[in-house]
Amino acid sequence: MLGLFGALNLGARSLQVQQQGVEVAGHNLANVNNTAYARQRLDIQTSTPLPTTIGNEGTGADVVAITQLRDTLLDQQIQGETSVTSYLQSQQTALQSTEAGVDEQLQGSTSTTGSTSNVGSPGGLASDLSGLFNSFQDLSTAASSITSRQAVIAQAQQLTSQFNQLDQRLNTVNGQLNQSVQTDVTSANQLMSDIAGLNKQIVGSEAGTGVANDLRDLRQQKVEALTKLVNVQTSSDANGDANLSIGGQLLVSGGTVQDTLQTYDSGDSQLLLRTASAGTPLTLTGGSIAGTIDARDGALKSLHDGVNNLASQLISQVNAVYRPGYDLNGNTGANFFTGTNASDIDVNAALANNPSALQASGVAGATGDNQVALALAQMSNATQAGLGNQTFAQSYNGTVTDLGSALNSVNSQLSDQQSVQTMLQTQRSSLSGVSVDEEMTNLVMFQRAFQASAHLVSVVDQMLSVVVTLGQ
Repeated sequence: MLGLFGALNLGARSLQVQQQGVEVAGHNLANVNNTAYARQRLDIQTSTPLPTTIGNEGTGADVVAITQLRDTLLDQQIQGETSVTSYLQSQQTALQSTEAGVDEQLQGSTSTTGSTSNVGSPGGLASDLSGLFNSFQDLSTAASSITSRQAVIAQAQQLTSQFNQLDQRLNTVNGQLNQSVQTDVTSANQLMSDIAGLNKQIVGSEAGTGVANDLRDLRQQKVEALTKLVNVQTSSDANGDANLSIGGQLLVSGGTVQDTLQTYDSGDSQLLLRTASAGTPLTLTGGSIAGTIDARDGALKSLHDGVNNLASQLISQVNAVYRPGYDLNGNTGANFFTGTNASDIDVNAALANNPSALQASGVAGATGDNQVALALAQMSNATQAGLGNQTFAQSYNGTVTDLGSALNSVNSQLSDQQSVQTMLQTQRSSLSGVSVDEEMTNLVMFQRAFQASAHLVSVVDQMLSVVVTLGQ
């Protein structure tokens, strides 16, 4: 049998168990607002029993571990969905930045939610495009009018200025997205270094002393932060290390960063991703870096290409009709527009201070002839092969609408994705999150058990005093 001293040891162990229970409950309560924390539980088991003639006699309880309430599969699901969510969020941000950056030129052609409305409102590029052909129409009714010629030139200058500014703004947005990619790559490299460092700490801490729960929480937080930037494949080994691969390339193995991420110019100043040491290009399918790149090389590039193509076709087609015409002095062969696309389109400098040089006539010396002016005005409704058999206005509207449609699509996908993300986060919170009510209940339970164990020790102490007194 245990005897009085055995019972005293039993009570002492019980005090230790209940005290640790109070400490764990307190630790949980302290981290109630820590989103990276997984609540912990005390694993208690009965101590090794003592064989007696009447059977095994219990010797109390011992704490064998402090465990986390985590579901590895759920964590991995959240990592994957976090990467998708971040991918869509970065696309949304990039498209909204594009929209905001060109709004002065588009003038309400897309709303902040991506829906199309009021295409070609006053002051926008569409309005100026329409205004140019209207000014040609006005000129056709008064071909020799200097005032009408000045109006054509002024309207054309306004249109080319809009093209130039739109091109500059799109280049600015492109540069901002490149900078965003570079910033995210720097953050990703820092996170990989942090994770490798935590791997070392976890392995060292767990060497014969149980599981380093708090360090594992911190590492999980870092891994999930990394998945917001890039899609990460994770694996664990028996030592407790978390190994990370990105795009099929192993970058973190245990406590070592095998390689880092690096941006490189793929041409036309468009930054892509590769491994720094090996130089292996990486194809990303998730995370904010991939979302930014896809938005930049998708909707933004399509918008920029559409605007450039519109400007190029306008230059070539207007010049083709205008060049054979004659000005008021009988001169011919000049171009109305100069440049090649939206970046450098301009009105022939010779027209700026000499409206009489505008070639509106189809017959030399016939100052009142309006053939060329009328043909230019009629181009407004003419389809252009270089624009997919659309008119200039239709091509512009389609280009702008595509941007709004792309943003609408991302908004819809993101809404659905956030629902999935919220559902998984709720599941994890129900498992790993700290409940104040539950921890307060546990705290009272361990407190009462501690008081009872203390009373047991007190009783055994009194019994020992009686035994000592009997021996006197």
